[in-house]
Amino acid sequence: MASTSPQQSPGRIALRPYGNPLPLGFFSFGIGMVLLAGIAFQWIHGPDVRVAGILMAAFVFPLELLAAILAFLARDTGAAGALGLFATSWVALGLFHVVFPDERTSFAVGLFLAAFAITLIPLAIAASLGKRLIALVLSVSAIRAGLAAALQLGAPYAVGVAGGVAALLLFVLSLYAGTAFLIEDVRQRTVLPVFRGGSARRALDSELADQFRRLPQEPGVRQQL
Repeated sequence: MASTSPQQSPGRIALRPYGNPLPLGFFSFGIGMVLLAGIAFQWIHGPDVRVAGILMAAFVFPLELLAAILAFLARDTGAAGALGLFATSWVALGLFHVVFPDERTSFAVGLFLAAFAITLIPLAIAASLGKRLIALVLSVSAIRAGLAAALQLGAPYAVGVAGGVAALLLFVLSLYAGTAFLIEDVRQRTVLPVFRGGSARRALDSELADQFRRLPQEPGVRQQL
């Protein structure tokens, strides 16, 4: 009896549908930005700085991490990468405020925030190719992180205030983006503009067979990353 060679054997790929993690990621991100704005404007001061750090590490971090894991499982590398970076940044900054609540500046934290801001740039560029709303959030986040880094590295207090303004703007953007993606998921169509384009728009509008055409070449399916 002739046997079928491995090259001729058909493969079978099982896909598991997941809920969209973006609303969770955006809403928790926005709440965290309110805490950062409160610290920047000194609305939060004294012992409350430690409380804000605990909230960043205990509330924002796990929700962002969960959103990042779900984004990876949903095969959205860009969203997962951004959510993962933000998740661990929340626990890092939260621990800093818990351990050193009276420290306004730290050179190490300044270097960390500067590197973080630079790392967001390629993520924003990649997102701009199809998910322009996410690209806008990442761009403003890079500016806010850059301003926070400058403050930590010795810039005047006015720079920190500008960072607080950027944090409040990010809260508004996150509230809009989370709501837009939530309604889109519930209604199965775009209601509030999220400014999709390119492959992101085709992924939403095209037939399922068209989206699966390149599946064998995607990470997790192909033999190597």
